[in-house]
Amino acid sequence: MSLETEEKQRLINTHQIHGSDTGSVEVQVAMLSERISKLSTHLQGNKHDFSSRQGLLKMIGQRKRLLSYIREKSEKRYQALVEKLGLRG
Repeated sequence: MSLETEEKQRLINTHQIHGSDTGSVEVQVAMLSERISKLSTHLQGNKHDFSSRQGLLKMIGQRKRLLSYIREKSEKRYQALVEKLGLRG
């Protein structure tokens, strides 16, 4: 489940730190979160798609590592990102 170009650009514009930012932690976490939600929806209807389930678990692990990285660097940026994306509760 990949993201459309318009969706990617919308996420980049929403979460970028400066004008040419496309790869900051905030942008990466936002894109991963969107892909995770799409894949979760897919897996609810296709319970036996085990390869997609494995990919979902890898994406969740990657997002967790990125979130722990940003939490180590700046608690304020972490809190703002979690609040903006609606994660953790």
